[in-house]
Amino acid sequence: MPTRHDIRNVAIVAHVDHGKTTIVDAMLKQAGAFAAHQQLDDRMMDSNDLEREKGITILAKNTAVKYHPKDGGAPITINIIDTPGHADFGGEVERGLSMVDAVVLLVDASEGPLPQTRFVLRKALQQRKPVILCINKTDRPDSRIDEVVNETYDLFLDLDADEDQIEFPIVYACGRDGIASLTKPENGTVPADSDNLEPFFSTILEHVPAPSYDEEAPLQAHVTNLDADNFLGRIALLRVEQGELRKGQTVAWIKRDGTISNVRITELMMTEALTRKPAEVAGPGDICAVAGIPDIMIGETLADPENPIALPLITVDQPAISMTIGTNTSPLVGRGGTGKGAEAKSAVKQRKVTARQVKDRLDRELIGNVSLRVLDTERPDAWEVQGRGELALAILVEQMRREGFELTIGKPQVVTKEVDGKTHEPVERLTVDVPEEHMGAVTQLMGVRKGRMDNMSNHGSGWVRMEFVVPSRGLIGFRTEFLTNTRGTGIAHSIHEGHEPWFGTLTTRNNGSLVADRAGAVTAFAMTNLQERGVLFTDPGTEVYEGMIVGENSRSDDMDVNITKEKKLTNMRSASADSFEAIVPPRKLSLEQSLEFCRDDECVEVTPEAVRIRKVILDQNARGRASSRAKNG
Repeated sequence: MPTRHDIRNVAIVAHVDHGKTTIVDAMLKQAGAFAAHQQLDDRMMDSNDLEREKGITILAKNTAVKYHPKDGGAPITINIIDTPGHADFGGEVERGLSMVDAVVLLVDASEGPLPQTRFVLRKALQQRKPVILCINKTDRPDSRIDEVVNETYDLFLDLDADEDQIEFPIVYACGRDGIASLTKPENGTVPADSDNLEPFFSTILEHVPAPSYDEEAPLQAHVTNLDADNFLGRIALLRVEQGELRKGQTVAWIKRDGTISNVRITELMMTEALTRKPAEVAGPGDICAVAGIPDIMIGETLADPENPIALPLITVDQPAISMTIGTNTSPLVGRGGTGKGAEAKSAVKQRKVTARQVKDRLDRELIGNVSLRVLDTERPDAWEVQGRGELALAILVEQMRREGFELTIGKPQVVTKEVDGKTHEPVERLTVDVPEEHMGAVTQLMGVRKGRMDNMSNHGSGWVRMEFVVPSRGLIGFRTEFLTNTRGTGIAHSIHEGHEPWFGTLTTRNNGSLVADRAGAVTAFAMTNLQERGVLFTDPGTEVYEGMIVGENSRSDDMDVNITKEKKLTNMRSASADSFEAIVPPRKLSLEQSLEFCRDDECVEVTPEAVRIRKVILDQNARGRASSRAKNG
């Protein structure tokens, strides 16, 4: 079969924070993708605000570099897909792998293969992609290169890789400095026999197969991602498998349900560095973007109108976590942070608080996110949203919040399934790295959450690595407690491991809540009296309402408190009257921490200015009646 030697398609896959985006930046710079005067940021591929803030890649993105071989041959286009390293965004990984012919597996020279490394590698091996191993961050003082290479070989064997797949080339790199070598450096040092990424580029050209095609085959192009443009409307990113795609061409659009309609390509663009540039034609193996098809969806095919042949749809793993997302039903709905002032009033006009607006936004998310599902509930203003994990759903809520939505979010639940008449729940493989002195605390923490230890290794550096298999339910709210117990030093990563029979009841949070029993503004006087009862979440002056949770009780039951109580004033003065007590700074919970904190009868109110935890039933008396009914059956 003929092949296109002027192009290579490769995806960079790795665990979170092993340096994928940094090494792609270095490749772009060294391939001359930018002019000398251009101002360059770190992690240029992380274009999303949330990606920059959290330091993780959420969306798979493609870029292209023109590589000029040192022997003076014709330039070669290398299309690079930067994929997320987090299993919660697995739908992005699967789409990214469908566009490429090989993968670069990036592994940290100190941490070695971690759960998400296993996840992304399993996907690549299932699709029979050749693998190039890149040991990154060789300059870390605690790097252990030989051990990490051996651990990676063990991982390949564990995932049933065949002989061809396990004979992979190894590149050693320091992505931050833009240096790679085929010779193993000393631990904790930058490769000495190179000062650029040239060995990395040459390995890609040698080991990534050039796209092959059939000259007689009709047009076939696979839609793998979607984007939007203010002028062009919806843009479909696709890989041309066979034939040629031209601007102005009429093609057959094969939809997910099998129906076919003819459409015209109004605009064709190819990626160059970080920008898309107009093009006239895209051939086999090219990754391009087309406009002119307003309702096109991921996984669909563009084909020859005379002979339309559909490509297989992209399949993704089943969702494991669900939560209810609905309109804001609290007494403070539609008001700004304080509800006062001209700025707050103008901001309120931009607020999106209706059920129709929330439903439209969730439907819009489904277009570009194949791993999400939205199901109707009994209530017309709330929907069950299912996804891969807690983080993926929290990211969706955070994006909606920044767009001006006000929402009520229910406690995350697991998505169960029936197997042979028995309820099975999702389980996760949790890998934990902790200093030796915290080993007992972590083992105890996992015991409460029904986790069973699968493996334990000690590298002799004072740190222990433990692997647990634990129900997904047990990991909801785990991270905050884990960081507290390990004094902030522990590192934990988990990945979906399948389904196992229901583990029984879990009690993950022992403490109750402090619940406001009336509306008003928080006073320093009331806070001073309440802080010995537990940990408070609110500042003085914050507006609260009945049923809002203002702190965590030091005991296991809930307590209704008056946090708006004011000090009684008298016209008597005495030397001891003005006693000043220090207020302990309140604990500020992020959106993820608030979702973790929730119990079954609690939910989270999310607005652009604030995240508040509240009881589902706000009225104190109604709540008491409901709990007594539940106790008495």
